[in-house]
Amino acid sequence: MWCLTFLFISAVMGGESGPEIEYPETPIEYSPLPREEEAPSPLPGMLYPRESESREVKSLDGMWDFVISPTEDSLKGYKEAWFADELSKVGKVMQMPVPSSYNDITTSRDLRDHVGAVWYHRTFFVPPSWREQRVFVRFGSVNYLAQVWVNGGLVTNHEMGHLPFEAEISSYLVYGGKNRITVVVDNTLLQTSVPQGKIMDLAVDNGTIHTQTYTFDFFNYAGIHRPVLLHTKPRVYIEDITVRTGVIGDTGIVKYIIQPAGLHENEVPICRVTLTDAEDILAVKEPVYGFSGTLHVPYPNLWWPRGMSSEPGYLYTLKGRVVRPSHDYDTCCPPNEYWATVSVARAEKRRLYDGLTFEKNRGVLMIRRELFSREPMSLRALANDSKVDVYRLPIGIRTLTWTNTSLLLNDKPVYMRGFGRHEDSILRGRGLDLVTVARDHELLQWIGANAYRTSHYPYSDEVLDITDRLGFLIIDECPSVDTENFSPILLSRHKDSLSELIRRDKNRPSVIMWSLANEPRTQLPEAGEYFKQVAHHTKALDPTRPVTIAIARAVQEDKAGEYLDVISFNRYNAWYNNPGRLDTITSRVIGEAEAWHRKYNKPVLMSEYGADTIPGLHELPEYIWSEEYQTELLSKHFKAFDQLRNEGFFIGEFIWNFADFRTAQTFIRVGGNKKGVFTRDRQPKMAAYHVRKRYYFLQKELDGTEIPTDLENYISHYSFHSKL
Repeated sequence: MWCLTFLFISAVMGGESGPEIEYPETPIEYSPLPREEEAPSPLPGMLYPRESESREVKSLDGMWDFVISPTEDSLKGYKEAWFADELSKVGKVMQMPVPSSYNDITTSRDLRDHVGAVWYHRTFFVPPSWREQRVFVRFGSVNYLAQVWVNGGLVTNHEMGHLPFEAEISSYLVYGGKNRITVVVDNTLLQTSVPQGKIMDLAVDNGTIHTQTYTFDFFNYAGIHRPVLLHTKPRVYIEDITVRTGVIGDTGIVKYIIQPAGLHENEVPICRVTLTDAEDILAVKEPVYGFSGTLHVPYPNLWWPRGMSSEPGYLYTLKGRVVRPSHDYDTCCPPNEYWATVSVARAEKRRLYDGLTFEKNRGVLMIRRELFSREPMSLRALANDSKVDVYRLPIGIRTLTWTNTSLLLNDKPVYMRGFGRHEDSILRGRGLDLVTVARDHELLQWIGANAYRTSHYPYSDEVLDITDRLGFLIIDECPSVDTENFSPILLSRHKDSLSELIRRDKNRPSVIMWSLANEPRTQLPEAGEYFKQVAHHTKALDPTRPVTIAIARAVQEDKAGEYLDVISFNRYNAWYNNPGRLDTITSRVIGEAEAWHRKYNKPVLMSEYGADTIPGLHELPEYIWSEEYQTELLSKHFKAFDQLRNEGFFIGEFIWNFADFRTAQTFIRVGGNKKGVFTRDRQPKMAAYHVRKRYYFLQKELDGTEIPTDLENYISHYSFHSKL
């Protein structure tokens, strides 16, 4: 449906009516997969909007006008150019909160289950002072397809939920006046989207309707899910920052690359970089000049995960300052150091002003200030005026390496204990809700977890800000779920999703692994070549982190594991397999983990295991769906994990799931998936208390951290001391 929208929009905007549109699936290219790319090109930078001396940020969150495209004519809004005026002019509008999923807010079954386009609209004012700036609009996530108009002009479109996109809108705005923004959102999933789905015709009482089907086990929430931000940048600005850190002896190493944008031909800006610690004190006494360089931090506070340090999640702030110079370079450029670079088509070494030379070095023009010069200068030939851009990036100093048996952070082996999760909450669906975010991470700390996987898509910037700060280890997963029907189009979009994910999260210390997919059909003949290309693409963009896939196929039939660095596997013993048979768990988990390691000689973790549980259902002896059954099932896995840890290659355990969540309607789901150790409204089930003891005893054993005093209620003097 959304692919037809792109084809149709040019005709609509040109005033053509076009033929009546049907809703066929996009033809899938079953031709052989293309040859592997030699070297993927990184995407243009897109830093998270942060206020600074040079940048302003304005939120467009709040209540937006909202209209549903008619089911029988999903392209009506395009044909009638709803983007050309306020939505209230085309019919009755409702108020829809942004950010949120639209599905669960109203009492309408039709809106909850809607397939196709919906329209959002609101007005906003831009101050006259922004006329001298570049103005951008940024969406944290829109699911699945988005097109954006400002004052009737199409400014951008984006395919892929759960990842940000932005566009410069400077030329579309009315400065000092009222502006309109219109967004169309289409939730249709096809076999070439990430994740995949199908549109099916369903006969109903009053005819035939189009329905969305998908195999993944979570509800396909739709809407503007994350904040919408207007933000300004100077004409020449910092477009991207890439940071890689290390440690040599007692010195922290911070290597950076800053990418400027907006330069005119032959324009040479100055870049100055400083680093401050958590107390905002300079960590490196002297600034570093240049668009790439290295900062040496004496006796650094390393970034550690929870449990491995009394001060987890320590963050520094890297401050980049880019100036279009006009005068008094003497105060900002140390002698005999390169202090500015700019790419030019042709350049030669020559004297520019007294004490300043241009020098071509590997195709890059570099400016050096000579030691003997003390005269001020003017670079008006390069810039008409002096403008500064300042961007501050939180960073953590750490090392990350891996072997065929271990994952090492700061040269110490890491054992991950945590959860698979979902961005899911009552009423809000997948919309960012900071109250839920805060509660979730409070509970994660309470239960003693040190890690989680962003199943089954990237989580918000705001969530990962917290994981950086609190010291949680993150397996960062792209939106590919149940991947099958491998085609060139799907492969290209899958790679795009990872390119966008790495662009966004490459500098985050909490992100320690990229997950390329969840439960893909890795037994299929084309899976080997497909995931080889996906893995190579990811590692070419970021060789500093291992890659994994949450594999659900059997060891002997898998064709993807050889291209991974870590083997993750999902298995539901005594639930989907042999339900009710708790006595089948321990030996099977041990045997399968050992088989994965034998086949691929790589570290292994269990990325999903668990059982659905109805809160308040108690049975003795334990019975499937009861709280006692969930607790005992987890306990049997714990026994297997302890034996596997002693074998030296097993590096993590992740319960499915942290909290109950919504799924599509099916007879095997009672109000959704109930495998959480917390309910959907974030209250603990019996198993949560059991898991808390497990995770804190592991922390004590592995990291030497003290056990919380409230882990056990007092029973007797004997029982308390015997357990410790």
